[in-house]
Amino acid sequence: MSTAEPTLLTPGPLTTSRRTRQAMMVDWGSWDDRFNQLTASLCEQLLAIVNGADSHHCVPLQGSGTFAVEAAIGTLVPRDGKVLVLINGAYGKRLANICEVLGRSFSTFETAEDEPSSAADVDRLLRADASITHVALIHCETSTGILNPLADIAHVIAQHGKHLIIDAMSSFGALPIDAQQVPFDALIAASGKCLEGVPGMGFVFARKETLANAAGNSHSLAMDLFDQHAYMAKTGQWRFTPPTHVVAALHEALLQYDEEGGLPARYQRYANNCQVLLDDMAKLGLRSFLPTAIQAPIIVTFHAPKDPRYQFKEFYERVKAKGYILYPGKLTQAETFRVGCIGHVNQAEMHAAVAAVAEVLREMEVLDI
Repeated sequence: MSTAEPTLLTPGPLTTSRRTRQAMMVDWGSWDDRFNQLTASLCEQLLAIVNGADSHHCVPLQGSGTFAVEAAIGTLVPRDGKVLVLINGAYGKRLANICEVLGRSFSTFETAEDEPSSAADVDRLLRADASITHVALIHCETSTGILNPLADIAHVIAQHGKHLIIDAMSSFGALPIDAQQVPFDALIAASGKCLEGVPGMGFVFARKETLANAAGNSHSLAMDLFDQHAYMAKTGQWRFTPPTHVVAALHEALLQYDEEGGLPARYQRYANNCQVLLDDMAKLGLRSFLPTAIQAPIIVTFHAPKDPRYQFKEFYERVKAKGYILYPGKLTQAETFRVGCIGHVNQAEMHAAVAAVAEVLREMEVLDI
């Protein structure tokens, strides 16, 4: 990689393959039959990953993942519903903010940034407030990399007869989620994460019965998943101008996903990347924020060096000059930085990235090794 084409060690956008980028070199007509077939194939492949073809619809939407999260809440939570939002990081707080902006009643339950949400807490909260209709959960909270116990929480919610909305933005495609084993009304993800496409398209796996009953819920014309699905089912077309090049890139990325071995292989590569990162950084004396048991192999938060000569902006620019883009920390309680394990990268590139970090810290006179 040249400095003009750095490796993105971030949670998305991320480094993509040459094949994926080349797929964007073709222009598509948005109403053309070939493009409609591309969209249909894409949705079919996405549903297969989550084993949801029998129970859920895949509804694609233009925009970032947050667009799809807002669309899911706005469409699938009735205007008189109430959402319990589980928070242990910035993206849980964003979910609560979305509910507030949309005028949906909500309550929050917040744990520390290094403490997963628990099924026992959800059980207690649902017993205490019968007005709650939905629970919203971040599967992998990207602000730290923490993994929340999705399956346990999902089963408690189902036992209470409530509805689960999952933000699986940073986990879908790498961490297993089976729609036939984990009950949910909606699971939301995007093109530019573990599937290694480019950003610009979100998608929602919506339970068929729930979506069928969602007419009139949405606050928005453009973000109404009920209308989006109904129009696509009838015509095969997107309601409004689709991100054609993003769709084509994701379709190509999914071909490579299958060639690699699907979800198990993608998970294993990311897990290997994560282990290399943790091991090599530990040798430099850089400690990860989370214990191993709750660390997802998606992005790792590290405590920043305590040396006063360390400044993140200079550190970031120096590492970037060596070909790697890192991510700033997102915690309030400690100074940190983050390194992603996902994207079209492997163990050799992770070793090289940590070597670049070590070199930079020596240049800054923060490390003496």
